[in-house]
Amino acid sequence: MTDVLSGRTALITGGGSGLGRAMCTALADNGCRVIAAGRTAAKVEETVAGLAVPGRAVTVDVADPDSVTALTAELADEDVSILVNNAGTPGPVKPLTDIEPAEWSEVFAGNVHGTYLMCRALLPGMLARGSGDIVNIASVSGKRPLVRRTPYCASKMAVLGLTTTLAAEVGPLGVNVNSLSPGPVAGPRMERNFRLEAKRTGTSYEEAEAAFVSRAALGRMVTEQEVATALVSMLSMPGLCAADIDLSAGMVAR
Repeated sequence: MTDVLSGRTALITGGGSGLGRAMCTALADNGCRVIAAGRTAAKVEETVAGLAVPGRAVTVDVADPDSVTALTAELADEDVSILVNNAGTPGPVKPLTDIEPAEWSEVFAGNVHGTYLMCRALLPGMLARGSGDIVNIASVSGKRPLVRRTPYCASKMAVLGLTTTLAAEVGPLGVNVNSLSPGPVAGPRMERNFRLEAKRTGTSYEEAEAAFVSRAALGRMVTEQEVATALVSMLSMPGLCAADIDLSAGMVAR
């Protein structure tokens, strides 16, 4: 797959840690020049320092229009042909009636408004060149219930709608738009959720985790590396457009 991606420039938001860092690494390993974007300079700089191909670290708050505008100006000399909208906000874990309006708005600002702003900023260059790829990181939680996570689930469903509609708009002009929907990804975020669920239900951490992963056909969570590999595969399929790729270890099927 290196030949397909080699020499292209990819910008990944939320690139300073976790899943974002894994995707930056995978794209660089396949020959992409990676621009890791995030709110904390030290984190994205650390990501770039470990890449196989020299890259670039930039700071941005995707939910802030002024920050995105400043990033656009900063990248005026770059031909970004791949945009991965990975930055997001997990939001609160509690019943809808206990969620404050500000908490709800914060989730949509990061997950939906940020995706919109980044697409709006980088699409003109892709359209001018007549080619490009946008991959929006959605979630299986946008397609199945996840109790006490209403703002997150609703925001990820909105990302799916944004993806298919934008694909219809810009696909005829040479830009492929797709979404990648991971299931629960093993790591600190899920560990936090299991701790909260154990406290809520009066069970152990291990019991909370086992109850959750039992809903997946494979009986486990997916890994950051598996999601990063799926991203590389998607970008290596030129006919893929308006698609949502499920990578959940069978969570949707159950």
